[in-house]
Amino acid sequence: MNYTPEQKEKWDKALSYIQGAVDTFSYTMWFKPLKLYAISGQTMYILGANSFALQHLKTRYGSTLEQAMDKVFDIQYNLEYYGPEQISLIEEKLSAAQSTLNRKYTFDNFVVGDGNKFAYVAAAAVADAPSEAYNPLFIYGGVGLGKTHLLNAVGNYVLSRDPSKNVLLMTSEAMTNQLIEGISKKNTAELRARLRKADYLMVDDIQFLGKTKVSQEEFFNTFNDLRENHKQIIISSDRPPRELPEIEERLRSRFEWGLIVDVQKPDYETRVAILRQKAMDEGLYVPDDVMEYIAQNVNSNIRALEGSLASLQARSKLMGAPIDMDMTRSALSSLVTTREDRKIDCPLIINIVADKYGMEPADLTGKRRSQEIALARQVAMYICREMTDLSTTAIGKAFGRDHTTVLHGCEKIESGMEDYGFKKRVEEIMKAVRDD
Repeated sequence: MNYTPEQKEKWDKALSYIQGAVDTFSYTMWFKPLKLYAISGQTMYILGANSFALQHLKTRYGSTLEQAMDKVFDIQYNLEYYGPEQISLIEEKLSAAQSTLNRKYTFDNFVVGDGNKFAYVAAAAVADAPSEAYNPLFIYGGVGLGKTHLLNAVGNYVLSRDPSKNVLLMTSEAMTNQLIEGISKKNTAELRARLRKADYLMVDDIQFLGKTKVSQEEFFNTFNDLRENHKQIIISSDRPPRELPEIEERLRSRFEWGLIVDVQKPDYETRVAILRQKAMDEGLYVPDDVMEYIAQNVNSNIRALEGSLASLQARSKLMGAPIDMDMTRSALSSLVTTREDRKIDCPLIINIVADKYGMEPADLTGKRRSQEIALARQVAMYICREMTDLSTTAIGKAFGRDHTTVLHGCEKIESGMEDYGFKKRVEEIMKAVRDD
């Protein structure tokens, strides 16, 4: 069914209205054979008995039908008429209208962890009902951390509840390319209309919008139009608005009108949960020790995790053998390096952090408590917890502190990661530790 029960009820009511407004013969001949086939966005697809009947209806009674629909429906629909032989054409149009969404990305298969919980809750909230407080919803974070999954999940959820909603998801790069093509053909009205008819407009990777002035101008006007009409806007980026100097100030300020949330790298427990979810989706049996091995050694992003599992799955099929630890080490040898090979330990991390902050390792393990040294010490503690399997007690011993000091330091760093510049600096230090 390509319409909701409520929409069908209103369709029947409109026909009843027409039945009382025209003579019995005209109603029986021209209106009674009509069937509501679908409602998508602002278009109503009507199925008639044959092409001749539809042509006569549009010519003589088109305005009557439009007035009846306007009377009972909350919005004004564009009415399109089709014969039975044109059902495939309708389906093509409906498919094209929703083709921007990836159906496999839903809220149900989005693995929630500490690093993405707030973004998940915010996305679910606007999917359930557009909110002025969350408009726009701006989601930022590194590559492969689930931003695109959340955008698709919103769209799929909205359409599952109301297929008539006009949901549009596109990348800023695609928007720019389509706009440039429209300018070359002297026809930008089509893209403009498509953007501004959206009930939910979701733009992925907004950072690439800065490539041209004309695309920023178009999106600026579209943003204003949609927000004034209480339509939901959702934007994703690799950075928060204030870190997008290539985007005009007037746009960046509008991005900050709503809610800004970030997605962070998944922790160990979330990485294991992601692998389990992926294995379940693929109908793949993966031993727990294999999942734990991958989660321990692949911690950059979700795509890398899923890519590792896909590599294992391919090898298992080719070799006709079940997945085990030997196969895993062999298959992922080019993707991961074990902690033992890297010899990542507290002394290594202390040395690298001290170097990055222009200090001596003894400063981090000694008793000095200046603000600058305390911060570097907490960063080192946080990285030790993230990149080793040591307990907080063992980490504390390496710094001459107890485990409560380590816990406090890690909490301070996690809180500070809300600042994109600080988060990026910590991640750069962690990369230096991995590459040492």
